Amino acid sequence: MLPVLNEAYGNASSIHHYGQAARQRLELARRQVQALVGASKPTEVVFTSGGTESNNLAITGIVNASTRSRKHIITSTIEHPAVLAVCDAADAEVTYVPVGESGVVDPDDVRRALRPETVLITIMHANNEIGTVQPVEELAAIAREAAVTFHCDGVQAAGKLALNATVDLYTISGHKFGAPKGIGALYVREKIKLAPLMRGGKQERERRPGTENVPGAVAMGRAAGWAVENFQNEAIRLAGLRDRLERGVAEAVPGVRINCRESTRTPNTSNILFEGIEGEAMVIALDLKGFAVSSGAACSSGAVEPSHVLTAIGLKREEARSCLRFSLGRQNNEDQVDRLIDAVVASAAHLRRLSPVAVGGSQSARRTVDQAVTGRSGEPRSRHSGNTSTPDEIADDASRGGDVSRFFSGKFTVVHGIKSSTGRAE
Repeated sequence: MLPVLNEAYGNASSIHHYGQAARQRLELARRQVQALVGASKPTEVVFTSGGTESNNLAITGIVNASTRSRKHIITSTIEHPAVLAVCDAADAEVTYVPVGESGVVDPDDVRRALRPETVLITIMHANNEIGTVQPVEELAAIAREAAVTFHCDGVQAAGKLALNATVDLYTISGHKFGAPKGIGALYVREKIKLAPLMRGGKQERERRPGTENVPGAVAMGRAAGWAVENFQNEAIRLAGLRDRLERGVAEAVPGVRINCRESTRTPNTSNILFEGIEGEAMVIALDLKGFAVSSGAACSSGAVEPSHVLTAIGLKREEARSCLRFSLGRQNNEDQVDRLIDAVVASAAHLRRLSPVAVGGSQSARRTVDQAVTGRSGEPRSRHSGNTSTPDEIADDASRGGDVSRFFSGKFTVVHGIKSSTGRAE
């Protein structure tokens, strides 16, 4: 990025030589990203600020470009909030297809959910929490057969998995494969009609107005070039580290379960359930030992809610709160993984000595754990605060699909095990 910041600081839309120098760098980056996503033309690559904007542009752009009086979207219960929240806000009805304990969408569920008014199917390539890889090729074939646009959120897959399907729209974010944060792209297949989110200039073929982030695009192009050349070998290396981590933890820590272990997963992601241990407490304990991991819970408005992805694969709410996600990257090696295993073993043993769930400890011990999670004394935060599902819906979430209600402001019904919105609340 530094040479671009120093030497190509012109506006890429300008015709003077400073602008043209920036334009040349931008178009080289576009061709490098084209190779990563398998686009047939560089003009099918639209630069954005990241995955969230790309998902917004894809979903909202397709819905707003459609001239149908009624519109319908099909998505899944394990999508990223950047998809679920956009589907909710779109001027369309939404069907949420479930996943089983495998964490994988059944293509037949998608086929059954199709309607005459369906304008978009949006299913991720790989899940960000559990790493499960979705049957993109089959889903793309279903969409083509039904003449429905297919969008795939590939943020977690780009640079780690090959894209072998003919999709219409594909989202990537640079920071997931070596570029800085704040740069992403949306692959838009030629002849796909897409309404822009914003109004302004004619940049990116009038699909994304605004002065282009040339340094960010150049960095993403270089990262894409590295990924194209090295992702197969790197995927094998990362899968070996992931398996080493899972094997070491499973052998040394009692009461653990590797979520979706039998499913095809991204090579860098592992999601592990630690029975009787608060996930947030483990995050803090490992952070103090120098390791950055994440729990399956998302914090919102002061309330800790279990991950909708983990409840979608059948975990109970308490189980979902006892899960950790481990993500491996290019800089990690076997020595670091071994030290992480030792840290997990020590942290789990320590927290279980405090946990009344594991060893029948006292309420004071329970408060110690809750204080470690909340950072304050007093009553622990409500685990159900902010959840808009009814008890029946919660039970259904645990068995058939995740609790997506936090992303959905309207009403939904359950039709043959598939959640379907019936319109926004007035």
